[in-house]
Parts: sequence; C-alpha cells; structure tokens
Amino acid sequence: MLTPVLQDVRVVDLSSGIAGAYLSRLFVDAGADVVRVESETGAALRRRSAVPLAEGANGALFTFLAAGTRSVVGALSDGAIEELLASTDLIVVDDALTPADVDGIHQRHRFGVITSIRPYGLEGPWAEKRLNEFLLQADSGSILCRGHASMPPYMAGGDVFEWMAACYAAPPSLAAIDRSRRCGQGEVVDVSIAESTALAASTFADLSQQMSGRTDLAARSLETPSIERAEDGWVGFNTNTRQQFQSFCLMIERPDLMDSEWADLRTRTARLDEWSAIVNEWMAQHSVAEIVELASELRVPVARVNDGAGVLSEEHLVARGFFADTAEGFRAPRSPRMIDGERPPIPGPAPAIGEHSGRIESRPRLESVATTENASGDPTARPLTGIRVVDLTSWWAGPCATQAMAALGADVIHVESVTHPDGMRLTGMMFGKERWWEWGHMFLAANHDKRGLTLDLNDPQGRELLLSLVEGADVVVENFSPRVIEAFDLDWNVLRERNPRLVMVRMPAFGLDGPWRERVGFAQTMEQMSGMAALTGHETDQPRIPRGPCDPIAGMHGCFAALLGIRKRDSTGGGVFIESAMVEGAINCAAEMIVEYSANGATLSRLGNRSRFAAPQGIYETVESEQWLAISCDSDEAWRSLAEVIGADAEEFATLEDRQAAHDEIDQLVARWAENRDLTQAEEELVGAGVGAIACRNHAVLRFHPQFEARGFYELVEHCEVGIHYMPGQPYRMRGIERWITNATPTLGQHNHEILTELGLSAAEIASLEQSGRIGTIPVL
Repeated sequence: MLTPVLQDVRVVDLSSGIAGAYLSRLFVDAGADVVRVESETGAALRRRSAVPLAEGANGALFTFLAAGTRSVVGALSDGAIEELLASTDLIVVDDALTPADVDGIHQRHRFGVITSIRPYGLEGPWAEKRLNEFLLQADSGSILCRGHASMPPYMAGGDVFEWMAACYAAPPSLAAIDRSRRCGQGEVVDVSIAESTALAASTFADLSQQMSGRTDLAARSLETPSIERAEDGWVGFNTNTRQQFQSFCLMIERPDLMDSEWADLRTRTARLDEWSAIVNEWMAQHSVAEIVELASELRVPVARVNDGAGVLSEEHLVARGFFADTAEGFRAPRSPRMIDGERPPIPGPAPAIGEHSGRIESRPRLESVATTENASGDPTARPLTGIRVVDLTSWWAGPCATQAMAALGADVIHVESVTHPDGMRLTGMMFGKERWWEWGHMFLAANHDKRGLTLDLNDPQGRELLLSLVEGADVVVENFSPRVIEAFDLDWNVLRERNPRLVMVRMPAFGLDGPWRERVGFAQTMEQMSGMAALTGHETDQPRIPRGPCDPIAGMHGCFAALLGIRKRDSTGGGVFIESAMVEGAINCAAEMIVEYSANGATLSRLGNRSRFAAPQGIYETVESEQWLAISCDSDEAWRSLAEVIGADAEEFATLEDRQAAHDEIDQLVARWAENRDLTQAEEELVGAGVGAIACRNHAVLRFHPQFEARGFYELVEHCEVGIHYMPGQPYRMRGIERWITNATPTLGQHNHEILTELGLSAAEIASLEQSGRIGTIPVL
C-alpha cells in the first residue's frame, strides 16, 4: 500500500471557500492530517447545493472537498484554537479573515506556514476588496477576451479560477513547509486569485501587445474549429498547429481547404458563418463516436463535450478506475496523481460540524521542534535552492510546472532539439523577424529562469548526453504522449538505472494506460472532455471552451506531485516515479458538476454570465462600444442598492428566487441604465452605493492594473532578442522575495556550452557537436 507522503504534516483550514478547501483536499490526498475550524453553524460551503438540502445535510461539493478532514468548532480568540495553530505546519486562510488577522497569526506562530488565498492578496491598495469570482474574472481580463462580437462576452463557468488558485497555492505551500523544517522559520504564501486569473485566462496578450508595438487593444476572439455539433451531440477539436488543421480538413473530406485562405484563423473568424456552414455540412452526417475515432486516427486532438453524466461514463476514465464511491455513496474523481503506480487511497467521510472538538491529538509546538532539532539552513533562500530539474516538456502545461520549480529556486534545464524545438516557440511568432523562433510570446512567458540546451535524442550521442545530465539531476519532467519518450528509450526503467535517486514526473494528456493512452490532447481538449466547456457560454449559444486554465491546472498538479516525490525520495533514499495525467487534474477542478450529478441527479449547465447564487449578475455595455460593466448582486442588500441606483422597485424582486425568475426583465432595466453612461462613472456610482460592480478589463493592458502594479506582479525583463518588456511573475508573494523573474527565457540552445562543460565535455568536443548539427541555436524545420 502507498505510504502517505505527508503523514507527518498537519494542516488547519480556517478558510470558507472553494480555493482553500481544494488546497486542503490536495494535502489530504497526500496523507496530511487536515483539521477544519468552523463556527457552530458550520462553513457556508456545507450548504452549497444544486438541489434543496435537508436540515443539517451537507452539499455534495463540500462532501467531496472535505473528505478525510476533521472538524472542530472555535475561533481565533479561543485558547484551544491558538494551541492547535502553534503545532500546525500549514494554516490555510482566505478572505474570511482580514489581512490584519493573518498578520497577527504570523506574529504569534512564526514557525508555521500560512497560505492565504484572497481575491487580491494580502497587500496593496485593493487588498480589502472582496469581489466574487465572476467580478474577478471581469477585472482580470478573463471575460473580455472571449466570444464573437455578435454576442456579449462571457465568463468561464464553474468557478474554475477559484480551483486554479488552489492549484497555484499548493507547490509554494509544500516547499515552504519543508524549508521551515530545515531552517526553523515559517512563511506567508500570499496568493492572489486575480493574478492567477490574469495568468491563466489572458494567454499573455499583454506581453504580445508590448512585443508587437500595437496601440489598439486586443479584440475578443473564438477558436474555430473548436466545439461543433455532430449528429447526436457536441464534439470538440483543437487545431493549434497547421498540421492539425490540415488533418481536420482531411477528416471533413475537404482537402482543398488545407492550403486555402481558410487555413488562416483570421479568415475563419472574420467569415465565421461561411466557415461554420462548411464544417456543419459534414458534422451533421456523423455521430460523436465516429468523429472522435476519425479525428484520433488523424492525430487531431478531439473529445466528446461532456456534462457531469458524460464525464462519469467516459470509457478511458472508467478503464483507468479514476472514479470511486465516496464514503457517502456517490461517485467522485480520485486524485490525479499516481506515485510508483498507486493512487492515494479514497479519503474517509466529510466530518459533521465540530465532530472532533476536544479530540485532536496534541503535537509538539513547532517552536520547540525547531529548537530541539537545531534547525539550520538559510531562511531567505528560495525553498528549492539546490534542486536540479531536467525539463523535457513543451507547450504550456509542462513548462509552467517546471517554471514554478525554477521560481522556487531550482536549477531547471529546458531540453529541446534544433529539429524539434518546443512547439510553443512556433506560436504567436513575429513574421519578418530575423530570429522569429525567439519571438513566441507564450514561450517567453512560460520559460523564464531556466537554462536552455539542445540535444538530438534520436542520436546515440545526444541520448547519452541526456543520460549524463540525468545522473546529476533530482527531477526529470516530461509531458509528451507516452510513445515519444519510450521511442527515445528514456522511460522510467532506463533513467532509474542511471540515477537510483531520481524523481521522474510524466504528465501525459490522458495517462500511461487506458484506451486513450496514445491520443494527443491540449488544454482545449481537457476543457471539452472534463465538463468545463459545458458550463461556459451563453444559454442561447453553444458550449464554449474557457480557454486557458487547464494548462496551469495540469502544470501545478504536476509541480506539486514533483515536490511530493522529492519529499518521498529524501525520506526513503530511493527513486520515485510519478504519473500526473492532464485530464485528471482538469476533472478534479470541474468536480462540482460531477458530484452534483452523481449525488443528486442534477445536471449543471452553462448560464452565460449568470449564477445560481447571485441575481442579477451579468455584463452590460455602456455608452462606448465594447465597454462592458460587470455587476453581481449576491445578497438582498446589494440588490436593494442596485435597484435604488437604477430606479427599480426593489420589493418587486425581493428574494434571490424572485430575481432569478425575472432575470431577463431585470437585465433590460440594468441595460437601459448602463447604455447611456460612461463606463468609469457607472462603475463608481454602483460601487459607491455598495453594489458589486467592476469594469471588464482588457486582457492586453493588465500590466496597468493598480493592484498588480502595487504588488509587482508584472516584472520588467530584458531579453537579448526581443528587448525589454513587462512579464507576469508568479501569482503569489513570499516574504523576502522581491521579484520572481531573475533571468530571461533562454534562447534556443543558449546554455549549450555552459551545461555541456559542466558534463565534462571539452571545447573541441562541443564544437564537433555543433558542426555535426547535434546541437545548435537555429531550428532546422
């Protein structure tokens, strides 16, 4: 049986929302003891449900997130809670506490780690703002980047950025715990949901804008082909590359389109109706199953667009045993991580309110542990200083995992070849630039603080050099389809022979076994398959992909798994093999629709910009075109304030149920009020009245956000090819780290001489490799 990696770690969860609860769930799955501190009435998350709950019953989402935890009733002022905090490795908080509360906890319990997940973080002029996830999406560039100009833009459904913020919080939290054990000093990990959203939803449009020199703001856009209607349902595609688009044309029996004007996404978007008619003519004659099979044979990323029931019935996931019955009797996703071939055990039941009050075992205070163990180490050093990572990843999911390790101090060596450079280099490229392969803005944003090496792994000498590199590494990470790394004869058994203490993390799209093992998949595919797309888009339109979150979700799950692997390696002395499938991380972050269906038979679906928990909620265009105002009334009081401003009768729609039933009518009232007003003035008027409202911010100018500027989220970076630009760092702060980006993204093969010299090669040997084309700095495509 799998030994819990974090069996010696205690977590106290003081949070109230999804983000804190999912962070705790990640620690539970790794074996930590998690204690929830609640009021006598329990956390509000207990009552979140798609169906009416019996008195005292828990909603399915809480039951899933709180599985295996314990509950005590108390508050910060209680002596018993203070004593509990003094012996706790990690304290999880959110905006249920104030920044002053968090600072007080840190002052009293300096040997533990506090991870705070708040809308805008703990510091800065907006630190006290408590906006819900919808308004954060509007403010962080998420909403205004989506959709066709014929309809209003729309949010990503399913509160996905709360889940994602927890994913971002997990690696620094664990790294800080282990550093505190070494040096005897704790840490505050200050996570901003707004910054997480800006990272994941903007596709780095801000950096692209700077690099291009454009002054016009980035417009909304849609991917096409993307989600299309088949004979019997919706099916989703992804054509990131020209080859994938050409294969799609072959699939729909239109090879004449492969090199036509339709090969340009801008043409397909501008003439969307014409393009859709071409695609729909073929789609309507084929079933989803038939299309998925045909596309897979042509190596086009594809998936059925699932709701909760569909995800549970996916043959690949069923074959992998990914779903299991909870202690309460409904089916739910299991951990997306396997260590040495085993998944973590299914956690026990969610606790009743205060079930464990007075029954939590005492532990030594962390202060006494640090003193008795004569803790040593530099508390100012980044937590992963001294760790070396060989990075065999490409695109975004894998690279953002290794980038997070680099930010935390690891020496990360990104390996490419001149014949197969990282695919992300070839996207967003600036045509006409002399060294165009260095101008991929997403590659630049996902790979700073690494060193760059080119090796031809098809060549025996190149492969042997990689194995020499592995001998001195702590971690190897790769995210190709399984056949690729195995074709190089570089799988786990081979690498372990060269380095018995190695941690290897494989991050394939669909996992290392099951019927979809060899299929390719990207973030879009995961959004379609996991159910995220079913929750995104207007009710009157089709499902749409959220665009963005699944890459960092996969990356942070993979990074957290790697840190668990390092911890296990250090404990046992032996190597560790980890599998972290991209689709399984995505499904965990879409768990609500799955558990609601399994537990209650409820099918959650897309609501456009509306919510089950707030009404009215939506975006409303102001006097200038494409100037949208986001409004969310998540309380009766907020509605009364809005009604007074717009001149509506508050009592006519007094309850949430009344307002949801009359949402169309209320939308018309709000729209008429907004359409003749300046965006800034309208926002100020509503906020001044106590209404949740904020302007939808363009994703190309996020560097000017006053809170982001105050927190230094965008950092000025000089790159030898593309010049000086502002780039986003990590979406969290840690005490003593002024900036995350210390080195620009490497150019292709930039550190060949440096790294190969470290491996013992002479200058003549390196020159010979260059002359033979085995290494280089210019792609050969």
